[in-house]
Amino acid sequence: MSLFSIYARVLGELGPEKRLGLILAFANVLLAAAAFAEPMLFGALIDKLTNAQNAGLRPTWMDINGLIAAWVGFGLFNIAAGVFVALHSDKLAHRRRLAVMANYFEHALTLPLAYHTQTHSGRVLKVMLEGTSGMWALWLSFFREHCASFVALFILLPFTLWKNWQLGLLLISLVVLFGSLTAYVLRKTDQLQSNVEAYHSSLAERASDALGNVPVIQSFTRIEAEVRGLHSTIASLLAAQLPVLSWWAIATVATRASATLTVLAIFVVGAWLLMQGLTTVGEIVTFMGFATMLVGRLEQIVAFVNFIFVQAPKMREFFEVLDTLPAVRDVPSAADAGRLSGAVAFEDVSFSYDGKRSAVKDVSFSVRPGETIAIVGSTGSGKSTTLGLLHRAFDPQSGAIRIDGVDIREISLLSLRRNIGVVFQEPMLFARSIRENLTVGKPDATDEEMMQALERAQAAEVMARQPDGLDTLVGERGRTLSGGERQRLSIARALLKNPPILILDEATSALDAATEVKLQKALDEVMKDRTTFVIAHRLATIRNADRILVFEQGEVIEMGTFEELVAKGGRFEALARAQYLVSDRAAELTEDGAGRLAEKIASG
Repeated sequence: MSLFSIYARVLGELGPEKRLGLILAFANVLLAAAAFAEPMLFGALIDKLTNAQNAGLRPTWMDINGLIAAWVGFGLFNIAAGVFVALHSDKLAHRRRLAVMANYFEHALTLPLAYHTQTHSGRVLKVMLEGTSGMWALWLSFFREHCASFVALFILLPFTLWKNWQLGLLLISLVVLFGSLTAYVLRKTDQLQSNVEAYHSSLAERASDALGNVPVIQSFTRIEAEVRGLHSTIASLLAAQLPVLSWWAIATVATRASATLTVLAIFVVGAWLLMQGLTTVGEIVTFMGFATMLVGRLEQIVAFVNFIFVQAPKMREFFEVLDTLPAVRDVPSAADAGRLSGAVAFEDVSFSYDGKRSAVKDVSFSVRPGETIAIVGSTGSGKSTTLGLLHRAFDPQSGAIRIDGVDIREISLLSLRRNIGVVFQEPMLFARSIRENLTVGKPDATDEEMMQALERAQAAEVMARQPDGLDTLVGERGRTLSGGERQRLSIARALLKNPPILILDEATSALDAATEVKLQKALDEVMKDRTTFVIAHRLATIRNADRILVFEQGEVIEMGTFEELVAKGGRFEALARAQYLVSDRAAELTEDGAGRLAEKIASG
């Protein structure tokens, strides 16, 4: 995006404030016209006085009362219009900054998980804060000062030709010269500033990464190394920034010098024209006023262009995020599904993250309402991706997923996800109170309902230790709680939602053996009359599943009950045998499996 297109895009983000923006722009036009009127009135006064003096007359107040009154009138109008513009531009800029920030935040939350996996959260936050701050400053400065400056330079400047074409042409030529210098500096530094912004983003990412992993940094004595890394990024940033600053220093000095050169040129040329009888003293004074005013406006515009230039990469990043379309979104005909019964069918479903290697390939199976389906397989075999497709974290490239016979792409995202509860392998708690973390599942839940959910998730004793009960803050990502406590809280959150479809993604992986046994009994009770998908590595936790799907490289290679799969002697049997050999020998696979194992031991 060019500077002009970014500028136009920012002004286009005024949204419902466009009417006020037009009023402020019109007020700026009037202010620019009033600014031109003052030098003209002053020049007219000078001519009145000098003409009277040259005629040997003594001027009276009656001769200049009208001009003075007009001057006072324009002055009062400038004050009133200036106050109006300053007050309302401030309010407009603040309102729009917060509104645009909210829109960005909502949009970022709708972007697919693949986007957030590839983009650092520190960068997303930095883009939001810096982008909206830059837009706020642009709106504020545009309506307070720079709109009037643009009007004065590009609309009223040609008017000086009518006043005196020789002096007007000189003034226009000088403004074009200094404007060309600014454009040259812009071209020289455009790419340099983009590099600077890239280093700023790297700095934000590195700092956010370190602050989010303080326990690791302290444990591995990485403080000095992280600080060195940050200093290295800062040094690279400064190395990229200094050439930009040098170019803009040249532009600033040239613009400042233009004030003296312009006034001097107007005076010299004006004096020559006066000697030729082609102008008057009043016109010279008027054009010197024009020159001083226009050079001041030019300095404002150069400063403004410099500001846009520095902010452009930030706002470019901001609009790139806004223009990123969610890969998963409602079709126009998407309907609210209400409460679903939970019949799930995968029909030849395939999905790839990069378009090259399949994460899920031709997966087909059907589930009746209330069934419990376990999914096992090695890391990267497609287990989590398959269930991610179920709640539309992403959509399949081919095939269809149906719930109650309806393609989930024809169901609104809101109603689909309202019917599915997910307990992730990582608890993912907010840095808020226990109450706020639980009500994510059910915003109108009562304290009694929350306590029941916590008890069913074996977290009652966790609550008993909290000083403020449900209002206890759990810290960033729930760090004031242990890993098992965080997971039990996330399970309670899903139970409180009470969805017809439940996904447990290694839900018990962070629990100790004793708590896992208790929780498994609670989950068995909760899973009744509810379609449940369980991803598990510990096969002991899925022995009672109605069916087990064994994944390998994105495909379902085996399917059946625990006993059926062990009897097949395939991939699942090998997994079960390996886990049995490294677990307690009191754990049984099946009676037949135990018998075969005893025979093998007896035979040596």
